[in-house]
Amino acid sequence: MSQTSPLSPASDRVKAGAAFVLGLAAILGALAFQFIGGLYPCELCLTQRWPYYIGLPLLALALIVWRKLPTPFRVGLMGVVAGLFAWGAWVGGYHAGVEWGWWPGPQSCTGVGDDAVSLDMLSDMSDVRIVPCDAIQWEMAGISLAGFNALISAAIVVMLVLAIIGQLRRKA
Repeated sequence: MSQTSPLSPASDRVKAGAAFVLGLAAILGALAFQFIGGLYPCELCLTQRWPYYIGLPLLALALIVWRKLPTPFRVGLMGVVAGLFAWGAWVGGYHAGVEWGWWPGPQSCTGVGDDAVSLDMLSDMSDVRIVPCDAIQWEMAGISLAGFNALISAAIVVMLVLAIIGQLRRKA
């Protein structure tokens, strides 16, 4: 039985693969909450999904052609994905802060500010479901879905940065 050393080139691919699996589980979970659980996403929730929609296919590509890609391209792809998820972690943290009332959210989904549309004006739209960004729809242990997304995105970034560092150390 062979074991992969944490410093072996194969461990970098394992870290990137773990980041992919974690990301896939997170986006599938979000979609399950929406389509099975009936929790409709707000504008910020939808924004938080972009790193998954863009980053996971790029990461899958890197993993599929791992040995065929030159190290700079492999590192570059992982860097782009890490950047996307770093942005996703920021958006998740921002959204969690909006939910907890730590700072105001965007006017378009919290109904604050002079130019905000009153939700009462939209009450005659029977098939439209409006979800404010400052409403916590689900939480566990005091952490909302936005908070969990921030933590998961940050974990993905850490795994990818560790894989990038490993690749760069071997290249040097």
